[in-house]
Amino acid sequence: MPFIEESDLLELHKDIDKAQIINERLLDQIKYKNKELKRSKIQRNLFGIVTVLFLIGTLAVFSYNAGFIRSSNYENRNNLLVSIDSLEVIKARIDNLKEQNEELSLVKEFYLAKKFLDKEKIYSVQVKSFVDNNITLASESLSNTIFAKTNPFYSYSLGNFETLEEARSFRYQLVKMGFEDAFVASYKEGKRIEIEDPY
Repeated sequence: MPFIEESDLLELHKDIDKAQIINERLLDQIKYKNKELKRSKIQRNLFGIVTVLFLIGTLAVFSYNAGFIRSSNYENRNNLLVSIDSLEVIKARIDNLKEQNEELSLVKEFYLAKKFLDKEKIYSVQVKSFVDNNITLASESLSNTIFAKTNPFYSYSLGNFETLEEARSFRYQLVKMGFEDAFVASYKEGKRIEIEDPY
């Protein structure tokens, strides 16, 4: 097995730790957006109820005032001014809900993209194979390593890349550090699909 310098190994683990921190931050942002989605859904429902009540109240006020139009022209003007003010408040609420709806659309697009990437093919650099599943090279908490069963062996791969070029570049760095047998393989849903051309 090739020898890896301790400093290079530390650098690799630092890169992995940074990627994990970024993943945790993204998960926190997703949780926060989920809370906002729930809150805005409740606000939309309340807004709908308030709107219906407002319309019923407005109809009641207009029907009540319809009987007094002939008797008092001045009172009708005051009621009309109150109704216009209420309409401006409702317009402001509608604008606020439109902004929240746009934010919800962005969160929904993020989730759809994440689902799409989970089903897509990714690339990783396989550095070692083992006969049994006793792999002690890295913690299972590392999110950018793949432990896959490729009959009859268990393979250990580093990195999760969207493009083949990124994986090849990482493989080149590993070869320079002494992992001459490293190669790029494609994976889908945690299973190896094929071994890719190294160049």
